[in-house]
Amino acid sequence: MARRAVRTGTFVGIAGLTVFALAACGGTGGGGGDAVDSFSAFINVENDAAQATLTALAEGACTSENEALPLEIETVPQTNLDQQLQLRAGQGALPVLYSAGNAPALTKTLAESGNVADFEEILTGLDAIDDVQPAAVSTIEALYGGFNALPLEYNIEGIWYNKAYFEDFGIAVPETWDELVDAAATLQENDITAFSASGEQGWPLTRLIGNYLFRSIGPDALQAVADGEAELTDPEYVEAAQAVADLGAAGYFGQGVGSITDDVATNQFLNGSAGMFYMGSWALSDFADVEQNQIGYDNIGFMPFPNVEGGAGDSSQIAANVGLPITMNARSVDENTEAWLSCIAENWGTTALTEANRVSGFVVNEPVSDTPALTQEVQDRIADSEQAVLWFEALFSTAATTTSQTNAAPLVSGSITAEEFMSLVQADLD
Repeated sequence: MARRAVRTGTFVGIAGLTVFALAACGGTGGGGGDAVDSFSAFINVENDAAQATLTALAEGACTSENEALPLEIETVPQTNLDQQLQLRAGQGALPVLYSAGNAPALTKTLAESGNVADFEEILTGLDAIDDVQPAAVSTIEALYGGFNALPLEYNIEGIWYNKAYFEDFGIAVPETWDELVDAAATLQENDITAFSASGEQGWPLTRLIGNYLFRSIGPDALQAVADGEAELTDPEYVEAAQAVADLGAAGYFGQGVGSITDDVATNQFLNGSAGMFYMGSWALSDFADVEQNQIGYDNIGFMPFPNVEGGAGDSSQIAANVGLPITMNARSVDENTEAWLSCIAENWGTTALTEANRVSGFVVNEPVSDTPALTQEVQDRIADSEQAVLWFEALFSTAATTTSQTNAAPLVSGSITAEEFMSLVQADLD
């Protein structure tokens, strides 16, 4: 459950962000800082893919860099990550690499106090900036206020669907919200749960609200809320929550959605119990697991979140995130750590795809043979993407994020109204 929470960029950190003693450790960073005797990496334990890819690089493409500066990985539960980062920053004891905080606000604060490297400057100096996908850089800048995290993953999000069900029941791939609702109704009529979703996690449901807003109001819908130019309680915003609540009222999420975990939701789709599944492209790893995937890899299709009729946004503005990325201690930048960083930039894309069928925000510099068609489609969509949107809570405070995700299941189960849901979240934003 927590593993996938990391990969979605769903920030499940502490309810209140308390940053202490960081300013006291401020400085310019960027060379001439702390002595470095290992390439230390502090990673949330759930992010096993990042650990595996770093290890594979140390044993392969980055062998010489590893000999000069040995890789050392330390893990921490994601629930303790923010607290540990604040503590270590206050003590001047941050490692070379560390997972970005659960809330982007923490990384921004660490950057302001000189604890985060400027990857734009460093990678440009290393002639490695072109090894990073521009769309990934754009997403990171939107989240963190600068290119101060590395996109070890780059995920596009949308609706995965069972192609056989769509063919058998005569469902055309929906291009509008109304067509999506009609598809859900057809699946239900044929005793198939329309959408598998984890109400326990909450974010798979609030993702639908966010996407509806991006399609109806436009790609800047939630930036307007963050800037105080609009409120979630405005009628056009409540409309999005109501649209998703209506899916729940019609029974399209099945029974007991509030108790469904992330793993259960994945299994519902992969065992054929559900016909559609909103999720990010990190799910490709699960789709490729032949023991877990009972419906067949080639039987899975992908569609961007559909358009809302008359809306200002459109389905070319695909939702994207960078999981829980990793950043670098500005005070640890020296010749050896830069060599490691250059090697990561050049080789991460290929290694992650080879080792874990994982699409990252790095360019795949070495062709990977036998790339599955669905994985290739995701890569092509990323390469062709001109504008990405974030997700519902991306610009929220940690308190508002928690409120949003914990109240998502009550929204679709009818325990609270759309107006009440949006009011609760807006109260935390206020």
